[in-house]
Amino acid sequence: MSREPLRLLAATSNRGKLVELRSLLSDLPIEVLSLADVLPAAPPVVEDGATFLDNALLKVRAGALRSAMVTLAEDSGIEVDALDGRPGVRSARFAREGATDAENNEALLAALADVADDRRRARFRCVMVLLDPRSEAQPVVTEGRCEGWIGRQPRGAGGFGYDPLFVVEGYGRTMAELGETEKNLVSHRGKAAREMRSSLEALVARR
Repeated sequence: MSREPLRLLAATSNRGKLVELRSLLSDLPIEVLSLADVLPAAPPVVEDGATFLDNALLKVRAGALRSAMVTLAEDSGIEVDALDGRPGVRSARFAREGATDAENNEALLAALADVADDRRRARFRCVMVLLDPRSEAQPVVTEGRCEGWIGRQPRGAGGFGYDPLFVVEGYGRTMAELGETEKNLVSHRGKAAREMRSSLEALVARR
């Protein structure tokens, strides 16, 4: 008799991130539920941390406390060397609070308008945190990075966020031009999820 899948709350309201997480964990006996599925009336978490880890911990603890479910959260963004690491934790609101992806992309291109091609190095970073509220163990933390640079104009129809501007090192294509399998292999979120895999497998085994 097969067990019921582990019900996992993905503490994100970003549909693109949710789709990626479900794809990355699709071969595990895990049902990935969203905040809309589990906590539709919960207020959004104020992401005022100074680092990706700070924000990921804020989200995972709020999700686990409110739902009493095993919770996975992540915080991620893009760091541009010529901008001293910005947008960083403000990636989703680089242009303004509540900015659209297009507005943030336009703001980033404007900020780099006079920056030469050889100084447009950047990376995507993701910090992922897993918390089981029924365990006394500390949250499990993993991180993934993807190196590349910022192009001069958007390319590709896939992905979300800064994907159309981010040219992946070694590929010569933007993240938005990669297929799902390729993106999951090289992306910061894919790398963080693979690092988290053994902890998720251990949780499944204990259920």
